[in-house]
Amino acid sequence: MAIPAPADTAISHDAGRDQLEYADLLGQFDQPGACVARLDANLLVQQANQEFFRQFGGSSADVCGRDFCDLAHPSLRQPLRHQLSRLVDGTRRRFATHVVAFTAEDTPFTSALTAVPVRGETSRVASILVVMRSAAGFEDADVVTPHKKVLTEIEARILEGIAAGVSTVPLASRLYLSRQGVEYHVTRLLRKLRVPNRAALVSRAYSMGVLEVGSWPPKVVRDFVK
Repeated sequence: MAIPAPADTAISHDAGRDQLEYADLLGQFDQPGACVARLDANLLVQQANQEFFRQFGGSSADVCGRDFCDLAHPSLRQPLRHQLSRLVDGTRRRFATHVVAFTAEDTPFTSALTAVPVRGETSRVASILVVMRSAAGFEDADVVTPHKKVLTEIEARILEGIAAGVSTVPLASRLYLSRQGVEYHVTRLLRKLRVPNRAALVSRAYSMGVLEVGSWPPKVVRDFVK
């Protein structure tokens, strides 16, 4: 959802105003289907609208005080935190992306996220306003939940090696396996992720959130390792 403010302009707010005025600010973006929240400089949820509560917890006690990035898929938390932190320190003035988050029922959904800084009376960023809307046309069925331990430790290391472009023999040497041992685990990975070859394996792993976004060398998200 587009924020009705110039892309290079932060929303201003006097630090001395009370919480009701923040509620008024949130209300400007409180449209049907939109999850709206205000984050503090540490990216903790301070206020949110009813749709946000409905998706992520049901009440302010369940949601307020939580780290906003913890609501996102584990593979996206680090890059999301990096971009939101850039809003806080003033190196970005607006941030928009698609994220996969998890509802209170641990159901994944893809949303279009827009975040803008809210400045205080000293022109420093006082908080972040985040708006999330369901992203039509994005498929969530193959997203892996954090509770699903899909890989063994050795499978995770082999997947990281394949994603980094390491061939079988060097990978076998690195992991103290035989060439046949590596091929055995690669075959298991292909079957587990239901893909025909190594290139598709890497692509599938990224699309499912098993490999961290923006990480090099490639790294498997620890939440999914048994």
